[in-house]
Amino acid sequence: MPPPMPAQPPAPGPAEDRARPAVPPPAAPAVPAVPGHAPVTRPAVADWLRTPRPPAAPGIWRPGHVPRPDEAPDLVPGRQLLSGALIAFLVGWLLWSLLWNGFLEGWWIFIDNWWLLPLKWLTPNEWTSPRSGNFGVFVALTNVYYGILLCLISVGMGRVGNWAEVWRRYGAPLWPLFVLIQSVWFDLRDIGEAFSPPRSWPVYASNVHYLLLALAVVAVVTRAGTWPVARRLPRRAEAGRPPAATGPESDPTTWPELRAAGLGDAAESLARAVHGGTLGDVDYARIRRAWQGVSARPDRLAAFTGAVRDHGPAACAHPSGVRDLPVRSALHDLATGQVRIGTAVDNERNPYARRTTGVALDPALLGTSLLAVGPSGSGKSVRLMRPVVESLCLHALANRAAVVAVTAYGSGLAPDDAFDLVIAVGRPGATHDLDLYGGSDDPDEAARTLAEALVGDLAATLPGGDGRRAATALAQLIGPYRSVHGRFPAVPELRELLSGSPAASGALRTALEARGGPEAAAQLRELDARERQSARADDIGVLLAERIAFLDRPAFAGSFRTDGSGRQFSLRAVEHPLRVRIDLPERGHAEASRIVARLVLAQFTEAAPARSDRSLFAALVLDDAAYTVTADSVRAVQRLRSANAGVVLALRTLEDVPEPLRGPLLGAVGCRMAFSGLAPWDGNRFAEAWGTEWVQTRDVTNRQIISDEPLTKALHMMRRLVTGRAATAEAVTVREVERARWSASDLAHQVPAGHAVLSLTTVGGDHTPPLLVDLRT
Repeated sequence: MPPPMPAQPPAPGPAEDRARPAVPPPAAPAVPAVPGHAPVTRPAVADWLRTPRPPAAPGIWRPGHVPRPDEAPDLVPGRQLLSGALIAFLVGWLLWSLLWNGFLEGWWIFIDNWWLLPLKWLTPNEWTSPRSGNFGVFVALTNVYYGILLCLISVGMGRVGNWAEVWRRYGAPLWPLFVLIQSVWFDLRDIGEAFSPPRSWPVYASNVHYLLLALAVVAVVTRAGTWPVARRLPRRAEAGRPPAATGPESDPTTWPELRAAGLGDAAESLARAVHGGTLGDVDYARIRRAWQGVSARPDRLAAFTGAVRDHGPAACAHPSGVRDLPVRSALHDLATGQVRIGTAVDNERNPYARRTTGVALDPALLGTSLLAVGPSGSGKSVRLMRPVVESLCLHALANRAAVVAVTAYGSGLAPDDAFDLVIAVGRPGATHDLDLYGGSDDPDEAARTLAEALVGDLAATLPGGDGRRAATALAQLIGPYRSVHGRFPAVPELRELLSGSPAASGALRTALEARGGPEAAAQLRELDARERQSARADDIGVLLAERIAFLDRPAFAGSFRTDGSGRQFSLRAVEHPLRVRIDLPERGHAEASRIVARLVLAQFTEAAPARSDRSLFAALVLDDAAYTVTADSVRAVQRLRSANAGVVLALRTLEDVPEPLRGPLLGAVGCRMAFSGLAPWDGNRFAEAWGTEWVQTRDVTNRQIISDEPLTKALHMMRRLVTGRAATAEAVTVREVERARWSASDLAHQVPAGHAVLSLTTVGGDHTPPLLVDLRT
């Protein structure tokens, strides 16, 4: 469980005002209205809270989950089952016929002597005489005895023939069909009698109709009654279901935790809101989150009680005052933090315990980061990214998470109303700028993240094999500039300094010399070092100037301002439960969009571990991570697990990642997802990451039988003339071999459309094998 947070989000201080975007204050009314067009996926809270959620393996949709056995039951083949049941029925019929007709007189007398003793004790001997007035009673008792004997034979032969399994497998599912057939046959009989002359076939039709009607009645009675044969399967299914919570002390709709703490009035108020429909699932999750903070900090109890008393279900609200998303496209369970993305296919490739179970994602899984690879149109955005972003936005409204989604402009990953802030890079009228330096005051830290954005994709080809020289060159320029102007340079100014403009360098040097002092002397030494390096033929400053030129375009004039004329957003704001979407202009400025995407990824991996309060789950979603993965970002992603943060990366192909980083990237993330239509060379990487497993194989060898005996030779020759095949003997060899869980060919050709192969790992280390998931259910 993450560390608790206060019941009300703290107000930002002066130092946080620049990093945190302004959000509208909460609405004036005490209880904001529940969204009027809430979608059908918004659950009824009372029923939702009472839904059982048994413990389950990672990635299983827990609401209403019924655990399955680890291995498939040893079912009898259908042909063997039906033949055995038929033979048992014929044996029982033969036994009853022999007994009834007196062919087993000796054994029948033995049975009569023992099993009719109670009847003889209860009936006088004169009743056995036909002339006796009680002879009818004796006949009735005798028939009852015969019925009991017939039932015993039926039960015995039913157990021997496994008729209970026959009913469960074929009878119970097909009894509605029996009713339909007998109804249709009844109609046909009436039609035949109406339009045909009297013949014998209506009599047979009537008999068949009565038989089908009797079968239908028996089926209905056994399903609705208490017959063990019909009740055994449902009881087995209910055996694994946990008992439902009963009693006010265990009913979650009555808020038993608050009642146990002595807050009866607050619990009663919230319980009325639950049953009245004014408290939603987001409200429940948000108030529970605040109560966890109160449990850890008892001094906040008065503030929590007052908030519940004054605002009811709107207590401890999100800073925006919003209580739900306008639209939901997926199933969410905020009690467990899960979002359902599909169903594990009933396929032999999936473990038996996971087949037909729902597949869901939650922060415990996303905390290990997720990589999804699949071509365009395979469903990455619609069936994965959109539900994940939607779930994270709901968590943010519950004060549990902070989410930053990076997508192409116009992609429709989520509506604007689902976010507190939408940053449209390169679009006129944007309300916020993106901080080029990540809100950092340290020139070295700012230079490191900016160098990662500018030349991180070329680090392997740079002198020295990494971007340290690029970071050093940037620090040698932005450090002196900040010392003089009190801020970092804007994009045009940084481009002039990197290109070695004499005017820009001279003005900076003159300002430093005029200031004097130890700090100015140190910054002058940085400038001298930069000038010496710029005289070399392999100076990194030329490449940096070429890359920063992609951002020095008229379209981005209002996107990266540092002079205070615009409102800036920094990734350091992930300490607050914010919902942010960054739109990139990929169509007109593809290279600039990749630079900005790398910048956001570098700043996020720098800011998330540096948070003072890690109780919020911080998530970064890159809808298109092409050319954004670098050596430093791969190492940084691994460090996010311990910082309660994670990234979600989507790629069309692993070819968009440098060759040396494809294997490390798959090893750095804990959740891997391969969509249908994957290329074989991409599937090979996933196959290597998922490894192998031991499987049992059966090799069948047919060996021709050669005999020297004349009679056997004649029989073999006759068999060959009749069947056209020689007499053979089968030899079966069973062995265990090591095979790939999913081969490259299987991933490329055996994954149906709308499906994906998914492996999961939790922050705690629990993991699941690759599962074939149907993303459409």
